Amino acid sequence: MADLDGKVAIVTGAASYVGTAIGAALASAGARVVLADRDAAHGADAAVRLGSDAMFVATDVTDDAQLDQLVASAMDRFGRLDILVGAAAIFDDERLDTSRELWHRVLDVNLVSAAVLTGKASAHMTRGGAIVHLASISGRASQPNRVVYNVTKAGLLMLVKTAAQQLAPRGIRVNAVSPGWMWSRNIERRYGTRARADALGAEFHALGRIADPEEVAEAVLFLASDRASFVTGIDLVVDGGYSAMGPEALGQAFDKVRTIL
Repeated sequence: MADLDGKVAIVTGAASYVGTAIGAALASAGARVVLADRDAAHGADAAVRLGSDAMFVATDVTDDAQLDQLVASAMDRFGRLDILVGAAAIFDDERLDTSRELWHRVLDVNLVSAAVLTGKASAHMTRGGAIVHLASISGRASQPNRVVYNVTKAGLLMLVKTAAQQLAPRGIRVNAVSPGWMWSRNIERRYGTRARADALGAEFHALGRIADPEEVAEAVLFLASDRASFVTGIDLVVDGGYSAMGPEALGQAFDKVRTIL
């Protein structure tokens, strides 16, 4: 078990399924947690469920003043800041037809705001601090239905590497976790049920299903803890074998070719 007793963490995107799971994992390891999101209803509910050592701060990550207030709230309430988990993201994407305005908005939420908050939060951290950003397998591979999202996540992976180098002299580690398909509100809206999402995702994941948010949260918890004290600048892939497979996937492509031949 990770021992985070006495440590304080900020989690952005905390109203999402995975953000809430990350907050719960950190709290279960003893951390006091500040949850941040634009979705006040789900975010506040998550904080209530975590108890007195958690609080919610309504935050638009693209607003610098609100980021300052978020960090200040953590410092005022708990007196320190040890961990930042960046899980805020939007998925708007019109591929190569995406307007300049939409490019700017998605880049701002998914990448620029992560960079800005990394700087603001790390300024209050001491040696042993840890920053974990939620990236994606979409930052490692092109996908036929996306362009913008993939570009932002690829940029986030480079942010992690460069920030890790910048903050290493201060003893602050920066890492990423890249999930494969994961149960989320976005997936739920698209596919309806978990069973249907698992069935559709099974073709692309060697383990035959999509991830639970809690499984991704466990990877974040590891990187945020002292168990990963010599780990920085890496991307921990939690994708059920998605990235281990080539274009023949689980054999479907081979079966199709064999049928044709």
